[in-house]
Amino acid sequence: MAFERLATTYRIIRYGFPAARRKPSSTFTIGDLIDRRAAARADHPFVLFEDRRVTYREFNEQANRVARWGLSIGLHPGDVVALLMQNRPEYPSVWGGLAKIGVTTALLNTNLTGRGLAHAIEAAGTRRLILGSECMPAFETLGETPTRLEVQVWADPDSDPTPLPAGASDFGAALAEQPVENPHPSIRREVRSGDPAVYIYTSGTTGLPKAAKMSHLRFGGTGILAQVAGFTKNDVMYCALPLYHTAGGAMCVMGALQSGGTLALRRRFSASRFWEDVRRFDATAFQYIGEFCRYLLNQPPEARDREHAIRFAIGNGLRPDIWEQFQTRFGIPRILEFYGATEGNVGMINFDNTVGSVGKRPPALVAAPRLIRYDVEADEHVRDDDGLCVECEADEVGELLGEIPKAADTALGRFEGYTSKEATERKILRDVFKKGDTWFRTGDLLCCDAKGYFYFIDRIGDTFRWKGENVSTQEVAEALGVFPGVELVNVYGVDIEGSDGRAGMAALAVSDPSAFDGAAFYSLVADSLPSYAAPVFLRLQLDAEVTGTFKLRKVDLQKQGYDPSVKDPLFVRDDGARAYVTLTPERLAAVRAGELRV
Repeated sequence: MAFERLATTYRIIRYGFPAARRKPSSTFTIGDLIDRRAAARADHPFVLFEDRRVTYREFNEQANRVARWGLSIGLHPGDVVALLMQNRPEYPSVWGGLAKIGVTTALLNTNLTGRGLAHAIEAAGTRRLILGSECMPAFETLGETPTRLEVQVWADPDSDPTPLPAGASDFGAALAEQPVENPHPSIRREVRSGDPAVYIYTSGTTGLPKAAKMSHLRFGGTGILAQVAGFTKNDVMYCALPLYHTAGGAMCVMGALQSGGTLALRRRFSASRFWEDVRRFDATAFQYIGEFCRYLLNQPPEARDREHAIRFAIGNGLRPDIWEQFQTRFGIPRILEFYGATEGNVGMINFDNTVGSVGKRPPALVAAPRLIRYDVEADEHVRDDDGLCVECEADEVGELLGEIPKAADTALGRFEGYTSKEATERKILRDVFKKGDTWFRTGDLLCCDAKGYFYFIDRIGDTFRWKGENVSTQEVAEALGVFPGVELVNVYGVDIEGSDGRAGMAALAVSDPSAFDGAAFYSLVADSLPSYAAPVFLRLQLDAEVTGTFKLRKVDLQKQGYDPSVKDPLFVRDDGARAYVTLTPERLAAVRAGELRV
């Protein structure tokens, strides 16, 4: 442990401090990074995908074709091109090639359809779309192609041929006509490190997604975290996360690119094939997110669970209730849980396996995180007589903030915002600790213990108030998740007519709803949660509703609540019977009238 702490300190000094000192005004871009790696690691594999092996030279040549295509149609620095494609080796060559000519790529979520997809394209401010043929069904939900949208279809070599939509062009054929040599760096001479390299969209768990700007500086810098964790040019990072999101598309890809190592890529996450892939690609690290690890734990144990070369796993969202079980069962030497967000300006990482903690980040590397008191019931920050916010004490829950520097040419604490000015402004809090200061609002509730370790509690809006007490949906979900047969738990607050606050409701993803034991579940709840945190209502589902990055969707569930029209089985807590019982119209009327003890 002492040696690892020393090694980590060395890596922070070697990789972290130089990255923190980089300036947005620098001329170094993602295009320059690709050129360097291709020259130094030409024949080393950059991407392993199914039966394909793509070297750094081949990746660079493909990116060069994309860049020269862009030049041939008159793209200029500052233009935006949208990309809708599933995980495959061609994906990074698109944004890599466009970065070489200073063009921004909007990475569209492949789960979006219809109105959501149209909104994402509109938010990018683009009239060009590069479409993977495998995403044609999603594209077709747009209906009639918007008049100004120029579509280039890049056929998936592993899928059946697909007819081009009306007015679309064959991107693969266009690229075949382009040379493979590097475009001269002077083409991007006006591009700066602080200019947007990509747009990455928020998950859309509470509404339509927002397009967050990610500069060359920030996008490339995400790979530094893997290097600080110990990822080297001889390592293989296994990525089963979507490339349209920061965790997979930035951190995994850049972890490999920054170090000169290898990315082992899967088209989409599969819990049943995960460890088979890890062994097949000789992966030495992987990144997780959200309920990823819980899905793996839900797989039947196998004799080969610990047969792999993984040295560490890095990610966020590994909950304390399964942390040690996950690490022990699969024999993972190091787990590095971190805190951060695509658009955020504050982060930290847990280097020493303190269970449940998102770590304590050295303040010299990022804007020092601060916690301020937040009134959940009033949905506002607590301010003192001078109108300033109040900092939390040790172990007190509050919203995490990161200070936005007044100096423009600094990487530390930089908030790059969204394409929407209104959305950007909503994330800024002013007059926090002194008049005139500005801070980034994470929207997350955390606490920090006396030793300086931070712990994630909940999202603002997820925590709700019932019977005069604040209820953390995460805390409740962790307590309920150990019940036999429950695979995932989604907790949210719902209104009950005539009651103050919101009552707890939990949607349980279970393999067999007919086998649910309401009395046994009541006993678990009574033994593990205070009465005010015990869910009043339950909803049993065969599958949980999640985003592409395994974040639980709540908005529709909250709207539907415990309405009798819901097709899933509904239950209500009956304290008199000491059981969760089927929610009938008569019992619902008794709840609303206050006649049923809940």
